[in-house]
Amino acid sequence: MLRIAFASNDRTTVNLHFGGAESLVLYDVAPGRAELVGIGEFTAAEHVGESGRAGLTGTASDKVLPKLDFIEGCHAVYAASIGTSSIRRLMGLGIQPIIVDSGHEILDLLNEASLALVYGGLAWVDKAKARAKLPAQTALAPSVLGESHALISSADDL
Repeated sequence: MLRIAFASNDRTTVNLHFGGAESLVLYDVAPGRAELVGIGEFTAAEHVGESGRAGLTGTASDKVLPKLDFIEGCHAVYAASIGTSSIRRLMGLGIQPIIVDSGHEILDLLNEASLALVYGGLAWVDKAKARAKLPAQTALAPSVLGESHALISSADDL
């Protein structure tokens, strides 16, 4: 099983910058199945002054720290953009940052991960499987949030 986070304000597309995201959704993914396991809501980052910004790393107003806490244990996070500081912090936690075009469908990315769990081919999934010794088939608990997706897990499903 993989746990994947998506920076999204509509729960269907990846459409937010990771650091400034007001919402993150978490899915547990196994071959052929994805369960929504969490939705994190965050305070909007505010611009301070003409040249300043809120959310500076290591300060009391670090806008990324609550997001990092929320996605702890994830294997990857998808976002429309991710700053270099956040990329370093994510990788330091063993979370693969992945930038996709804004508007990319979350369901498509879940299907891609499902297929990669069975057949390989996505480097970050292969790395996560090796690191965690994930079996190819893992049963998922029913979603406590009531959202579940049947995913593609073989060419027969196409």
